[in-house]
Amino acid sequence: MDNASPRWRRVLLKVSGEALMGQSAYGIDIGTVERIASDVKEAVEAGVQICLVIGGGNIFRGLAGAAKGIDRSTADYMGMLATVMNALAVQASLERAGVPTRVQSAIPMTSVCEPYIRRRAIRHMEKGRVVIFAAGTGNPFFTTDTAAALRAAEMNCEAMLKGTQVDGVYDMDPKHNSQAKRFDSLSYYEVLARDLQVMDTSAVALSRENGIPIVVFSIHDRGALARVLRGQGRCTIIEERGEPAMRGA
Repeated sequence: MDNASPRWRRVLLKVSGEALMGQSAYGIDIGTVERIASDVKEAVEAGVQICLVIGGGNIFRGLAGAAKGIDRSTADYMGMLATVMNALAVQASLERAGVPTRVQSAIPMTSVCEPYIRRRAIRHMEKGRVVIFAAGTGNPFFTTDTAAALRAAEMNCEAMLKGTQVDGVYDMDPKHNSQAKRFDSLSYYEVLARDLQVMDTSAVALSRENGIPIVVFSIHDRGALARVLRGQGRCTIIEERGEPAMRGA
């Protein structure tokens, strides 16, 4: 990160499980995980306190399992266990890069990680450690997006960064429509009213209630996290506004 001061000093980074697959069709691509870990390290070295929530869709997705006949609650718990596997993989890469990291799980499994304890997590970040929150909220029927919004509020984060497959929020899928329009900024209301589906509605509503901006950027662009933290780079910022005003890139 260059000499520019970070715009936020404590943030939560939400990474989808699919982002860990790289070019693979399933599972964890170690090269991709190490690149993400390198970006997180750069943020830590700039003095940013950072915590992460990682999805589990690269291994198991609860809704997909439920659609195939598994009881929804059971399928969601299976998805939570997948997030623990991803969290441990990211922890391993971060610690290989020299970044002290702790994994805290909403489902206690003390043989492999700490239980989620809010005050302990905050203390870890104050000491410069990265905290990875695993197992979602610990409850079925809630996505990891909602878990990310909840943890961001509990950790008193100044922003929630969502690393996605594209460089912001579009009015339609840019991978399938070359006319898709990217927004520089949106209000929470616009995201909900237009059903833009960048995050589920409960996550957006929770962020709105707690005044936490949502910053959407591409997790696949090396160095994008550092640029976003400096208030630069391509992204979409979702925050409270007076009269909604959308600006296309």
